[in-house]
Amino acid sequence: MQIPFEVDPPKKDEDSPLKTKDAIQSDTEATKPFQPPKPLTVTQLTKRIALLLEGEFRSLTVEGELSNVSRAASGHWYCSLKDNQSQIRCVIFRNIAEGLRFDPEDGLEVVVRGHLSVYQPRGEYQITVSYLEPKGLGALQLAFEQLKAKLEKEGLFDQQHKRRIPFLPGSIGIVTSPKGAVIHDMLTVLERRFSGIPVLLFPTQVQGDSAPEMLVEGIRHLNSLRESHQLDVLIVGRGGGSIEDLWAFNDEQLARAIFSSEIPVISAVGHETDFTIADFVSDVRAPTPSAAMEMAVPNKVDLKYTVNQKEEQLQRIMFNLLERLSQYVEAIRQRLSSPAAVVQQYVQQVDDLDSLLRERTRHLLDNVNNRVSGISEKLLLLNPGRELASQKHGVEQLNDRLVRAIQLLQEKLEDSVQQQTDLLDSLSPLSVLHRGYSVAMDSAGKSLRSVKQVQSGEELQVRLEDGTLQTKVKSVKPQQ
Repeated sequence: MQIPFEVDPPKKDEDSPLKTKDAIQSDTEATKPFQPPKPLTVTQLTKRIALLLEGEFRSLTVEGELSNVSRAASGHWYCSLKDNQSQIRCVIFRNIAEGLRFDPEDGLEVVVRGHLSVYQPRGEYQITVSYLEPKGLGALQLAFEQLKAKLEKEGLFDQQHKRRIPFLPGSIGIVTSPKGAVIHDMLTVLERRFSGIPVLLFPTQVQGDSAPEMLVEGIRHLNSLRESHQLDVLIVGRGGGSIEDLWAFNDEQLARAIFSSEIPVISAVGHETDFTIADFVSDVRAPTPSAAMEMAVPNKVDLKYTVNQKEEQLQRIMFNLLERLSQYVEAIRQRLSSPAAVVQQYVQQVDDLDSLLRERTRHLLDNVNNRVSGISEKLLLLNPGRELASQKHGVEQLNDRLVRAIQLLQEKLEDSVQQQTDLLDSLSPLSVLHRGYSVAMDSAGKSLRSVKQVQSGEELQVRLEDGTLQTKVKSVKPQQ
């Protein structure tokens, strides 16, 4: 980018005596004092930069690697485009993003076309993208791989969800274009293999922007007729073509409609080498529409031949079984004796069993008697009366010992009590009084220990052995 700059006007010859009007004015201004230019605001500066950049880079094409890819709630995409040394911000507005066949993602090598713009609130320059395509890989192919990876991660391709196609459907639903060779070829195959099976055709476009929505509508409508028309299988398909021609069958909503279908679905899109998302999510993939019809219905001629073969095989099996049963009955009849002889044999067998029963019964009774005798002897030895007498004698001995022990304990306790009584008597103040001593107490009944506790004229009580004296102190004489 070239940076514009001001160019000084050409100088006049200094030796020339003539001066132009501009030169005279310039000389006059040169004599004035210097005035600095008026400063710009940030907004004014940003607008000038925007005019320069956006005017210089109205159209550009840049290649690089996407990073920091994010999608805003408004539907706009924001990302960075970088190489080994530099990076630049990019914005993809919603109207452009809605037209993309694939989703931008980090690490994707792309070619970007657009123009340079300045986001003035932050003073940042960025590329406003008008077109985006993967580098080295078509946009449709990338979108195909992205959708395939997404649905595979959700489990829409898992074999556990695949259903078997009924052996002989009550009726067949077909979602395809009513024009062209596809529907003609399928109906021809049906007529050749098993004529008479009803077919419900939902006519739809198989190419163009409106095709996916119509295909989804066809699958859902035929599912609503499942019970009333005994629809047992659906065929969804078209003839071959380029990836752009087959793109309607790579639609996410169509894939989810096939996955949600209650009727097993056979996909018949393109030729054997063509694969679409519908092929991966369908219950069965047919290489061609004609092959799809061959999968949907058996060959009536083959069925008739098979039924005839099974009928002949069943007849042979039944004939052989009857023959073997006849031979078995004959062999049994020859082995069967007269009824009287059979009865005699059973009578003899009954006698033998009766003798054996009597012998075993007698042996069993002998064993029981022996066991009873042994038990009786044990019971005699364990007679409760004998044990009771022995225990009674032991109780009497223990009772005698207990009586003697109680008597000895009583005597010891009586001696101890007498000793404690004597000790109490010896320590009792009453015994001291009995020997002729007395206790002096003040008017409150508190015993006196010193003459210091008494004053002259104070009334006292004197406790003797047989009573109390009321006295009055005439004088107090301390001991010297």
